[in-house]
Amino acid sequence: MEKRAVFKSWWLPVLFALPQLILILLFFYWPVTAVVNWAFTLEPPFGGVAEFVGFANFREVLADPFYWNSVIVSLIFATVGPFFCILIGLTLALAVDRQLPGSGFFRFFYILPFAIAGPAAGMAFRFILSPERGLAASINALSPDLWNPAKYGSHALALVIIIFIWKWSGYTFIFLLAGLQSVPRALGEAAAMDGAGPFRRAIDVQVPLLAPTLFFLLVTMMTEGFVGADTFGIVHSVTGGGPNRGTEVMVYRIVDEAFQGLNYSGASAQSIILIGLIMVFTFIQFRFIEKRVHYK
Repeated sequence: MEKRAVFKSWWLPVLFALPQLILILLFFYWPVTAVVNWAFTLEPPFGGVAEFVGFANFREVLADPFYWNSVIVSLIFATVGPFFCILIGLTLALAVDRQLPGSGFFRFFYILPFAIAGPAAGMAFRFILSPERGLAASINALSPDLWNPAKYGSHALALVIIIFIWKWSGYTFIFLLAGLQSVPRALGEAAAMDGAGPFRRAIDVQVPLLAPTLFFLLVTMMTEGFVGADTFGIVHSVTGGGPNRGTEVMVYRIVDEAFQGLNYSGASAQSIILIGLIMVFTFIQFRFIEKRVHYK
């Protein structure tokens, strides 16, 4: 029979939970309350009495064409980046799941990029893929401006997406490799006896059993693409939102509006819209995609 802990005094469990409650209050409820309050008021940038303006901040944000540009850039970043992260992580996991010589080294090697901070990876790739030197310079010598992220917004967006994929593919690799190791070996052996090759076994046996892990990664990676610290860090260190706002994702625009433009009310309204957008995407994923996921 399972024994349950019983406290004779009510204050003792409250005392144990108090540090966590204080942390939740200070770092979640208080900031959320402040953001909601600022979104519906006009906050003076240098202090003073705030004026209630209702939905005026939201109307101003939605009427700004530059804001809709940031929405489009974020949608591209948060769909293309996670898709290739999961695809590459799955390919790498399938490759090292087989007990081949050196597979242990490659498991460590594939995880290593995830340990590097996003801004550091951004600075490294900023030099590696610079249009003035290295491989990119050779390409531009054959066709001028074929690759120039300092000049073209589409090239800069491709650059930050590449950096995001390089860093976060290791994250998806960890989960997918763990999922593959939980797949019964007997299923693969039975498929091999029926004449299925490695590719066919992966498509017909292993990948369908990874559906819960793939769904989890889809939700988490899209959320990371929208509001992740690495998303902001990579854009900030590599392009600064440029050129011509080509890489100005929503999270970067919010931080720039708040701390550079001192527009706390507009930034708060954008934060609430971003949260709503993430909720819509999460609802779509759980409503339509999870139906295809089988946990047993």
